[in-house]
Amino acid sequence: MSTSQTDFSEFKTIGLIAKAQHAGAQQTLQSLYDFLQQKGLTVIVDKRVASEIDAQKVVSNNLVGIGKSCDLAIVIGGDGYMLGAARVLSRFDIAVIGVNRGNLGFLTDLDPDDFEAPLSEVLSGKYLVEKRFLLEAQVHSHGHMKSRNTAVNEAVLHPDKIAHMIEFEVYVDDNFMLNQRADGLIISTPTGSTAYSLSGGGPILTPNLDAISLLPMFPHALNSRPIVIDANSTVRLKIAESNNSEMQISCDSHVNLSVLPGDEVLITKTAHQLKLVHPKNYNYFHVLQNKLGWGNKFF
Repeated sequence: MSTSQTDFSEFKTIGLIAKAQHAGAQQTLQSLYDFLQQKGLTVIVDKRVASEIDAQKVVSNNLVGIGKSCDLAIVIGGDGYMLGAARVLSRFDIAVIGVNRGNLGFLTDLDPDDFEAPLSEVLSGKYLVEKRFLLEAQVHSHGHMKSRNTAVNEAVLHPDKIAHMIEFEVYVDDNFMLNQRADGLIISTPTGSTAYSLSGGGPILTPNLDAISLLPMFPHALNSRPIVIDANSTVRLKIAESNNSEMQISCDSHVNLSVLPGDEVLITKTAHQLKLVHPKNYNYFHVLQNKLGWGNKFF
């Protein structure tokens, strides 16, 4: 979880991952490919976009193959695209850095129009390393797990299709915490604290914290408030039988797991972590100032 400022070894085998059929991402993909080739590095391109490279004999592989064979993955796109790649790449010992071709870009450090100098520093072993943990969501029915998936940002319990109030109990490490009637619940990592949770009024958690936040969505109680707990806790949601419709657990807004009345949902921290690398001048508070429009110092 901590950010280390020690110089590391150089990267030799680079994976390029980009959003398909996106004009800006395609342009950056080509520029990065040419840049890395000129440096004499081994480059493996995500097979979904390999055909967009204007070059002969492009070596390609899927995300799992890139995770197994590369030292560094460069992801071209916005935070949403980075999340999808990160859920796969976090299972492997591979460093990840992003080139922002989206909107906010909390997870993508490099400017697509000015990546050469900072990326050269990173490739030469001068970079910061930051480990980000993920969450695993499991849905259990009658004592048996029926589905599971991982989330970099958040796992969200919410109604399926039509927004309405649902009822569930929240347990932390098998200790009853509260009975909740709300539109849902957002369980967020520090990485996700500047995403969906932030828009709902949740706290910002700095990435070095080993903690998760629980944020009720439009609770039917004035005393219902966000809470931050140890990330090593197990969060259990017991879905009331009185709910009269299907619900879902959404992982990073990408994957939905079906939840029925009477089911239980377990949320735990994954054993594997996403290994992000940043240029040497990276500062998390500078990111917040830039992305959230926080003002300059008064003196």
